[in-house]
Amino acid sequence: MIRVTENLALIRDLLAKAAADAGRDPASVKLLAVSKRQPVSAIHDAAAAGQIDFGENQVVEGLEKIRIVANNALKWHFIGHLQTNKTKAVAEHFDWVHSIDRLKTAERLSRQRPASLDDLNICLQINVDNESSKSGIAVADVADLARRVVDLPRIRLRGLMCLPAIRDDFESQRKPFARLRRLADELRASGILTDTLSMGMSDDYRAAIFEGATIVRIGTAVFGPRNMT
Repeated sequence: MIRVTENLALIRDLLAKAAADAGRDPASVKLLAVSKRQPVSAIHDAAAAGQIDFGENQVVEGLEKIRIVANNALKWHFIGHLQTNKTKAVAEHFDWVHSIDRLKTAERLSRQRPASLDDLNICLQINVDNESSKSGIAVADVADLARRVVDLPRIRLRGLMCLPAIRDDFESQRKPFARLRRLADELRASGILTDTLSMGMSDDYRAAIFEGATIVRIGTAVFGPRNMT
């Protein structure tokens, strides 16, 4: 627990400093602790240290952790590619989905979200670098999908997410995040109000924060190396 607590304190300080350097309120940047392939004990430790938001990218693993941790104060984010045959489980148990890239997926989540729960928060995943190896919709298709998704019941379009290609220097890292920010600005200008930019990880969080990230996804820096078995 000491390690996770110390790691969280360090990362929160780093995120706050990046926000301050960018002229932003540190409270405007949320840390999403990516807990995929991490033990439940580490999630308990992080929660005890005040961490609320956790990210999982495998449905079965995420559901098992939600069941075992059994802490209603926590918020669970699904951040992986979502197959249509897994939407019901995600709709019933998660609070956020960051990886919507098809209307069909959003429609299924809308139909399957229980009325007893708050609306499911969703982000559209954008393939900002047009990489064939990655999921996400093309930049040109963002506005059309957003218009179709925004009025679906039981889900709430919160914003956009991206996972850009790896870049080594700060200024290069800013470019895809700036592209995502401009897309969000264009949606707002068209009347589609969003408040979330899910972007940035351990190696590029500063660039993401300088371009307006509101959720930064960090895993091993919080928990240590993942269990790869």
